Amino acid sequence: MAVIEYNMLYLMTENKLKVSGKIGQVTFELLPSHSPKAVIVLSHGAGAGMYHSFMTSLAQQLAEVGLTTLRFNFPYMENGKKRPDNPQIAQKTIAAAIQKAQQLFPELPILGAGKSFGGRMTSLYAAYNTHNLSGLVFFGFPLHPPGKPSVDRADHLSKISCPMLFLQGTRDKLAIPELMQEVTAPLPKATLINLEGADHSFHMLKRSGITDEEIIKQLATHTMKWAPV
Repeated sequence: MAVIEYNMLYLMTENKLKVSGKIGQVTFELLPSHSPKAVIVLSHGAGAGMYHSFMTSLAQQLAEVGLTTLRFNFPYMENGKKRPDNPQIAQKTIAAAIQKAQQLFPELPILGAGKSFGGRMTSLYAAYNTHNLSGLVFFGFPLHPPGKPSVDRADHLSKISCPMLFLQGTRDKLAIPELMQEVTAPLPKATLINLEGADHSFHMLKRSGITDEEIIKQLATHTMKWAPV
């Protein structure tokens, strides 16, 4: 209980995370679960930052199922730029966020996670750096550009040693379902869950009758059921 009370202080002030002397600081926010089973370090996508409605709603739903989240901005988003950071800067930022989570919650498993760009950068970090992550969660892995099917972006996944969960929409134009199956099937620690009818942003067609809130709740539930805690 003391850990949760201590971290609640971070919700009442503007939180800054130092990446490096050259890169500077970025904003981060904790959303603790009342009975956390693990902590998710959650990276945002290329087009929207940590306060995007998807990110805030996902953090809330993850807290409901027992997963504390630490969300943060990448430096380009923090500085109001549109072009995403290069992989080296992105990975340094992810490393700093993971270190912060480990400092604040030393007794809990830490999961790396991200939406699209954030997930891919987290996977690159996990593939090429020593880490103590208990697993990775991808909320829409961006396997290829729209209309250009390819599996090249997945080459590094075989170098990742921890369990991986891929949550993908079947209408995702950045990850054709057949290619995602091809990529994940040979990976012994990969789990692929397809959300029927969802696109890359996890929006559903209106005629489905399924709301965005319901889909995000499904994402959180799948994550908790899978989480190696």
